[in-house]
Amino acid sequence: MSDAVPRPSEIRLRDNGRRLSVQFDSGEIYDLTAEYLRTHSPSAEVKGHGPGQEVLVVGKENVAIRDIEPVGNYAVRLIFDDSHSTGLYSWEYLLKLGREKDALWSRYLDRVAGTRSAPR
Repeated sequence: MSDAVPRPSEIRLRDNGRRLSVQFDSGEIYDLTAEYLRTHSPSAEVKGHGPGQEVLVVGKENVAIRDIEPVGNYAVRLIFDDSHSTGLYSWEYLLKLGREKDALWSRYLDRVAGTRSAPR
């Protein structure tokens, strides 16, 4: 059995760029919203430059993906209509976003709710 990370066999924009459908050669298929992908961008703008430097990105409910650019044989760059384009979504990261979507999205919503209820 191979330890190779499954690779996308198809990546397609849907719903006018509001969703990205990713099918892997393992047979897994994930439908990911543009909002989810934007708020979980692997860019330094979102992830920071080290642990504890993550930035909570909010207000992306209406964001769409304008374009998908291949990056070598290992990733794609998603170009969002809010001009964000610096994150490289590796095959491994797209697979993680698909497989862990429910947990990651729930954690994100909890963080957003926490900032709204925090005293100012």
